Amino acid sequence: MATVVKRDDIPTSRRARIAERLRDETAGGILLIIAAVTAIVWANSPWAVSYQSLISTQFGFTHFSLPLNLWASDFLLAVFFFVVGIELKHEFVAGSLSSVRRAIVPFTAAFGGMLFAAAVFLIFNHGTDVATAWGIPISTDIAFALAILAIAGKAMPGPLRAFLLTLAVVNDLGAILVIAIFYGHGFEMKSFILAAMLIVVFALLQRSGFRSVALYLPIALACWYFTYESGIHATVAGVALGLSMRVTQRDDENHSPGDHVEHALRPISAGLCVPLFALMSAGVALEGVHVTDMITNPLTLGVLFGLVLGQPVGVVVGTFLGTRFTERQLPHGLTWADVIVVGTLASIGFTVALLVSEVSFAEDHATLTVAKFALVLTSFVAIGSAVTAMKIRGRSLR
Repeated sequence: MATVVKRDDIPTSRRARIAERLRDETAGGILLIIAAVTAIVWANSPWAVSYQSLISTQFGFTHFSLPLNLWASDFLLAVFFFVVGIELKHEFVAGSLSSVRRAIVPFTAAFGGMLFAAAVFLIFNHGTDVATAWGIPISTDIAFALAILAIAGKAMPGPLRAFLLTLAVVNDLGAILVIAIFYGHGFEMKSFILAAMLIVVFALLQRSGFRSVALYLPIALACWYFTYESGIHATVAGVALGLSMRVTQRDDENHSPGDHVEHALRPISAGLCVPLFALMSAGVALEGVHVTDMITNPLTLGVLFGLVLGQPVGVVVGTFLGTRFTERQLPHGLTWADVIVVGTLASIGFTVALLVSEVSFAEDHATLTVAKFALVLTSFVAIGSAVTAMKIRGRSLR
């Protein structure tokens, strides 16, 4: 995606420099890792009671009140998905997904990864009460993956990062659709209609050229609220509003509204919303838990092998089919060894996987604990697998 604002146009104050750094996905991934580790350590420390007290603290207005961990998953991640929605709009309008020819290989790669990951999960859990959680291993945490690529993959060819980014954009779209379709909680038609009407109003105002935050913010908040009340996961409102943003630049504009908003919100999303969600959600209390039983639990095995095995195999198979049957080539500068590396990086799933775990087992604390443990364990294994693949590939390049 092209840079929205030239570096020379950005103020050089310390705050501006910090914000610019947070626009780099790598910095966001590092903050995500720090937040997740902090949550795990805190939840198993002598101060574990304070952690549980914090995430369960109720906050709201009049009759609408949620614990802080739900505010993090439903509201803060809606901001994250709003930025994702704008990125998707860019890709659909002028980016890697703007034509079938350009989109076909990353689409088949991402779809293959998601399909194989879900299939492997169901091999371990078919017919059980947790089979409906097949959406946990289908997502790639792009911030996490890019952070690992930046730290351990300096010898990797430049096009590898671009291919991973494009694949992750398609993966985000697939994960969003899965959450919207399969992970709601009931359905309330009146609220859904109101949310849909607000999205239409938002889009029409964008086309009309209105630029006032005071106009858009109440519409966005109301849309989020009615989406939540409709039973559809509230993060879907963020994606829908992001896709409603205008990303084309008019003659009298220095940049489009979508560019401006994405530039302003990305540091907030990467530096605050996603890390806070990880802090509120990743704390797995292991006191009184038999770790061996959790490791051998079919849910853990399904998540572990779904991500670490299913994603890489699916990415490679999907890429092969995309090139084999459409006569498209791998991106210039990449080999099949690089596609394998991309597959191992795609196996690093955390943020959206954690969200799917929470909406799948919101009423079953014991199973949710197993799912979170599985994601923490899988993240370590996936990182080790990706780093190993990059080291082996780096030696062959040298």
